[in-house]
Amino acid sequence: MEEYVGQIWHRFITNAASKQYPDAAVLLDDVRVSVGILFRALGGDAGLQIVNSLKTDYARKRNLLQRIAGTGKQAELASRSEDKLSLPEKIAIFPDKKLNRDLYLWLAVLAAMDEDKNGYWLAVNSQKTVAVLQAYPGLKARYQRLVAAHLPQRPDLEKLPRQEVQREQQIQMALQNPEEFIDAELPEQLGKYAPQTVPLWLYPQPTQTGEVPKRKQDSPESEDERQNNNSKQVKGDKKLRKAERTDSPDGKDGLLSFRMEALFSWSEYTKVDRTTDDDEDDDAMSTADDMDVISVAHDDKRPSSKLKFDLDLPSEEYDDIVLGEGIPLPEWDYKKQELQKDYCRLQEMLARDATDIPLPDKLQKHARQLRRQFEILRPRRIWMNRQNDGSELDMDNYISQITERKLGRMNTEMAVYRDFRNKERDLSCLLLADLSLSTDTWINNDARIIDVIQDSMYLFSEALNATQDRFALYGFSSRHRSHIRFNQIKAFDEAYTNTVRGRIAASKPGYYTRMGAAIRHASSLLEKEASEQKLLLLLTDGKPNDLDKYESRYGTEDTRVALLEARKLGIKPFCVTIDEQAEDYLPYLFGQTSYAFIKKAEDLPQKLPMLYARLTT
Repeated sequence: MEEYVGQIWHRFITNAASKQYPDAAVLLDDVRVSVGILFRALGGDAGLQIVNSLKTDYARKRNLLQRIAGTGKQAELASRSEDKLSLPEKIAIFPDKKLNRDLYLWLAVLAAMDEDKNGYWLAVNSQKTVAVLQAYPGLKARYQRLVAAHLPQRPDLEKLPRQEVQREQQIQMALQNPEEFIDAELPEQLGKYAPQTVPLWLYPQPTQTGEVPKRKQDSPESEDERQNNNSKQVKGDKKLRKAERTDSPDGKDGLLSFRMEALFSWSEYTKVDRTTDDDEDDDAMSTADDMDVISVAHDDKRPSSKLKFDLDLPSEEYDDIVLGEGIPLPEWDYKKQELQKDYCRLQEMLARDATDIPLPDKLQKHARQLRRQFEILRPRRIWMNRQNDGSELDMDNYISQITERKLGRMNTEMAVYRDFRNKERDLSCLLLADLSLSTDTWINNDARIIDVIQDSMYLFSEALNATQDRFALYGFSSRHRSHIRFNQIKAFDEAYTNTVRGRIAASKPGYYTRMGAAIRHASSLLEKEASEQKLLLLLTDGKPNDLDKYESRYGTEDTRVALLEARKLGIKPFCVTIDEQAEDYLPYLFGQTSYAFIKKAEDLPQKLPMLYARLTT
């Protein structure tokens, strides 16, 4: 009963203290695409990722209800950093939903403007506002509506302490007349509290919490655990959370847990900093949302009872067959804006345990249907008219030539022959499959992502074998820049046989996704093809990543440059993905029309060949 009453009181006092309008709320997820398009169309950095801003401690003055409810201590502030544009997860500060949506768009436009990073916060936003209104006069009416709606929400100057009045006056006047405050300086008297947040302005990027110790070198066990964790389905979201890196517990201040019915017979020491519950229904995401700061520790100590498995560099006796000494490849560093020569090393490999197998029985029926459909695209002998030479006269064109000549209209000779020739598809396609550890994830009770990728390669090969197009199959994964695995499944000059099918079946998940190096090597293989049309088909379930700095924007920018290099070679890259977050980064990498998102992973084997047919006809 006490808990029930407490929940009612909590909801009541929280709602009473809130200054939001839930019925008019607009979520960032609902306008993320529009915000991204507007931001980039007005010159914003195309590589910036639009994310939810984290909750930041903000020492503003709270009213009585907020102090009772325990709210108002934090704020979600809009900010722009080197690699992301952070916007509030939800905007509900105005009673009009259209105004809340307009605020998202205004912040996107403001973020697209260049700024003086060394200026005072009020002056920087004034400069950016003036720049926006001068460059895009059509936004002036929208801006004025936002200001008019926000000013009544600002503190009453007559009720503020004297030392805070000047600062609040500056803010309100800067909102109305930003051109007068482009050179404003910080007032000498700041007051006890920070000013009320200004939702129409951008704030400096929040700093890290606490000291960040230097990260230790990964141990084999910690790397093994990371890979095992990546193979599981993890519930996540796009929200940023404040975090700090801290030292691992020393083992002296752990939790001693007792089972009370057997007080003297059982005890367990748990090396944790907070209590845990082994209940399977425990919602870890909810727990993370309740924490102000998430502390992350690196522990390289090895429990004595755990078996040691070195999965990072397996013995060659058990690993795939190495085909060479490794190929040095460059990598793009977007911070330095330079291509680092021979920065990566790619190793071509061949499956060791592959055995010749026929096409799996479950795919036989669909493969027969695909072969019948794709045989239509097979080169065939047809009459070619209007040729300069051939086996016989093209009578229609010959008569037309004589007629035109009699009328005095012919200035040049017309091709009047025809010949019976093969109509060839001058095309080469390389299918590059992502074989990172994330493909070991189960999509249903019967199949993993790697199983779907294997089935896709089977049916894709059956279809292209029917058209007699030249094609190759490769897979890739990586662990650091010095260990990029490039698995050969079928080279261009190999026939599609049971040997190739065996290599497809032997494909296995492992490691990470250093996509740029794999694309560069695949492009070099395609460049050697004499075909007029060259297609690089990338099959993946996630964005570029690796253990080192390849995470986040670094990997995205390197992949983008690798794709630009491929296009300069006359290669057409196209991506097929099952990643639900693909629209956040694939348009930047491949363009709006050069990727396809498959909503249901199990549909990939049937849709991939048909997608290829549309791309090549």
